[in-house]
Amino acid sequence: MRILLIEDEALLGGAVAAHLHKLHAVDWMQSLDAASEAMRTVDYDLVLLDLNLPDGHGLDFLVSVRKSGRDVPVIIITARDQVRDRIQGLNAGADDYVLKPFDLDELSARINSVQRRAIAMANPQQTIGDLVIDQTARRVSKGGVEISLTAREWAVLECFTQRLGAAVSKAKLEDVLCAFGAEIESNAVEVYVSRLRKKLGAESIRTLRGLGYRMDR
Repeated sequence: MRILLIEDEALLGGAVAAHLHKLHAVDWMQSLDAASEAMRTVDYDLVLLDLNLPDGHGLDFLVSVRKSGRDVPVIIITARDQVRDRIQGLNAGADDYVLKPFDLDELSARINSVQRRAIAMANPQQTIGDLVIDQTARRVSKGGVEISLTAREWAVLECFTQRLGAAVSKAKLEDVLCAFGAEIESNAVEVYVSRLRKKLGAESIRTLRGLGYRMDR
């Protein structure tokens, strides 16, 4: 899962980003302008949104996101603890509201809960041949045998399962891998596709010359 974190407090933002990087790809932005630019080029799976930011109010950003038709899950993280603030946030389209200070493990649990709800509304379990991919539990099995995937392997697989039957460009896959924060080699996409093929089956991911890759339904 790729998460957009919008938080201008350096210590908190750094702590949240480091904690979430263990399982997810995280892009940390400290202003609404930077966040807006990021959302123009990246399809995020979830947004963590502070309200008081140096260049505007988070609720205005949330309203604009919803008006644009994006249904990406949004969790507000803020010190504003008045009931009316929470009501405003939820009415503006937030999926959850977490008060500062918060425990990082609780934040992870809230993220998982929101994501499970979003997946349940879409397609929580996919069957492709003898593969069963459970998005909610983050589990993959082949012929009834569970397959262990790394965080990056899961991120690449998730990219394919969200676009079954459609071409996924190498640039999109590079974008997913780069989001983990570390430098990647020029052949990183080929490496991870090869790893998934070894684990899921040689024919599980097809190469489309000049277009990228595709996982069929």
